[in-house]
Amino acid sequence: MKRAALIVALLALAPTASAQPPSGAGLYAENCLSCHGANGVGVPQMGSLLRGVGAGTADFYLRTGYMPLSSPGEQPYRKRVLFDERDLQALVRYVASFGAGPPIPQPHPEQGDVSEGMQLFTEHCAGCHQVVARGGVAPGARVPALTRAAPVEIAEAVRAGPYVMPRFTNATLSDAQLNSIIRYVDYAKHPSEAGGWGIGFVGPVPEGMVTWLIAAAALVGVCTAVGRRVRG
Repeated sequence: MKRAALIVALLALAPTASAQPPSGAGLYAENCLSCHGANGVGVPQMGSLLRGVGAGTADFYLRTGYMPLSSPGEQPYRKRVLFDERDLQALVRYVASFGAGPPIPQPHPEQGDVSEGMQLFTEHCAGCHQVVARGGVAPGARVPALTRAAPVEIAEAVRAGPYVMPRFTNATLSDAQLNSIIRYVDYAKHPSEAGGWGIGFVGPVPEGMVTWLIAAAALVGVCTAVGRRVRG
């Protein structure tokens, strides 16, 4: 009886397989293999090649919840992150081991210039993301707002070019220019309303609608007053 109790106690104290942190390979096999294939070679009509994407691209897609997708062909969008920090880092390291690629960037927006960032963002990004980064619509995609994007995520997206977004290399946008863009996006999350009501900061459409509504109400009021005076 004592021997059986000792065995039970030892089994309870022994580390189990489930208590061990899962490896990057195990996480990949469970969550990514069916679409991206062994060693990231990709699966036709299912998932893209992952060789050479680097830690930066993998970290962006996993940290934003863009991956895993619920079904192939679905547009990735920001959602709840599936992994805790330890598992996420393990999976990023494993994907990065498939081949050399861009590392996780380390931006310094505090060194950037808001004015330069606005000019660069207007030139390279506002056509899709709207000038104060509230998102929009592009051919074949819904463009996300950047109000929840962290500096590292912005830098990763610029260097990786997720989904239909173009990829900007250091030759196109230097790290210093990228710092300015990130600083501007951080500013645009809570921009100044010195000119009055911002109306969501989504551009001239709502501003025009409000203008027309106010003008229409004023016109109706004027017509009503004139009509009363004529009848009087």
